[in-house]
Order: sequence, then structure tokens, then C-alpha cells
Amino acid sequence: MKIKSLHHICIQTECYKESKEFYTEILGFKVIKETPNFHKREYNTWLKLGEIMIELQTAKISTNLNKWSSLNEGPVHISFLVEDIHEAYEEIKSKGYNNFKLKNEKEIYKVENGYLFKVKAPEGTEIEVRDQQEI
Repeated sequence: MKIKSLHHICIQTECYKESKEFYTEILGFKVIKETPNFHKREYNTWLKLGEIMIELQTAKISTNLNKWSSLNEGPVHISFLVEDIHEAYEEIKSKGYNNFKLKNEKEIYKVENGYLFKVKAPEGTEIEVRDQQEI
């Protein structure tokens, strides 16, 4: 098997409206398809930004989701690369979103090859934003 690229990330949420607003209005994704009543779910929505796609979906009707925790196995966060970390941070803050994760009491902090910050989406997904591609 030869994998060409990552196709999408699927995120389930019990706060669909807030999550959809976060990914579209705060991060800049565009809704490319929104399907109500999709396989026993209220919504299944495809979001796209450049080549990145997110499938945002509600839980199946009458199902309660477990809250997100970084202690779960599997994916821990989603990371996006930006040209200017301070500009990206200020853009999010200017839109009124302030759910940033602190490290050493700082929202933007230095890592080995640059800077990053983490913001938490309404459904709990941790979003990492960094300014260096090298690890």
C-alpha cells in the first residue's frame, strides 16, 4: 500500500453549532457539505481549508459521547503550521476566542525549532498552531 496523503480528520461533537463556528469563523475552514439526518446523526459536515479536511459530526441520536481527554489513547491534538505565530494568535484573540492552553503561564511558548500555542475547540479537541515545520 502506498499512502498518498491524509484524507481527513473526523471530529465528533455534542456542541455542533459552537464547534462549526470555531472551525469556520475562528480557524477559517469553509463548509463544503452539510448533511442533516446522516446515518442516525443530526449532522455530518465536511469542512475544508486548503488541502486540509475535517469531517465534523454529531453523535448518533440518543448516544452520549465521552468528554475529550489527553489521557485517551489515539490522537492527542491536531497541529497546523502558520507563517507568523504571533499574527495567528492575535487573529484568534481578535475574534473573541480565548480558550488557550497555558505552559509555564504563557500562551505562546518556545519549542526546539520555533514557537507554538495551543487552543481548545468547543468540543475539547486540542489545536496546536506552530511556526516551524522542522521537528
